[in-house]
Amino acid sequence: MTDKKVALVTGGSRGIGKACAIELAKAGCDVVINYAGNSEAAEKTVEELKALGSNASCYKFDVSNQEEVNEGISKIIEQYGRIDILLNNAGITRDDLFIRMDAEKWNAVINTNLNSAFYVSKPVVKLMMKQRSGAIINTSSVVGLYGNPGQANYSAAKAGLIGFTKSLAKELGSRGIRVNAVCPGFIETDMTKNLPNLDDYLKAISLRRLGKAEDIAKAVKFLALDTDYITGQALEVDGGMII
Repeated sequence: MTDKKVALVTGGSRGIGKACAIELAKAGCDVVINYAGNSEAAEKTVEELKALGSNASCYKFDVSNQEEVNEGISKIIEQYGRIDILLNNAGITRDDLFIRMDAEKWNAVINTNLNSAFYVSKPVVKLMMKQRSGAIINTSSVVGLYGNPGQANYSAAKAGLIGFTKSLAKELGSRGIRVNAVCPGFIETDMTKNLPNLDDYLKAISLRRLGKAEDIAKAVKFLALDTDYITGQALEVDGGMII
């Protein structure tokens, strides 16, 4: 049990998720990260969070598997007694032109990027309703707003997260629970390091650079901790790529 605010970050062992976990730990939260495969990376992240004074831990479960999610979150609640912040961040890409995209690529992205938000949010929302407080942030993307060639699956999942965000915000606001989304543009991560035609993308970004994971983390921390009157919003953090 803890008196601090507890934040659960899915996909929190690397990239944007890790940066968000660090930012929340710096703000005084006890941070729990979920991960799917790389135990070494997850444990290393936990050590970094502990060095910041966070009573951090990591739990391995597949966010696209409802039974694993329920079991994992039950253990988290047993350990901490509460969850105040949920960042639905886990995500993958399986890019291909639509005409060549098979059902495996479609379903893998929809299950991990969209269905997981339903699976994870369900038990967390039940707890937050009892607490009569909480903040949920969903990591969407600018491609969920504007689309992108070769990413019909990813765009559909990220657009779905925005609709999910707005619907939950309307349902849960009276219970003291806020729900928002962040929509990153092109961010320096493992997903974008091999991006083709990078110069073309940079020309379209007003700030003429890719974003950093820390840019998203600051937006997440703002929505989670620094405001209590913003809900149902999809905040674009894209360096002015879409204006």
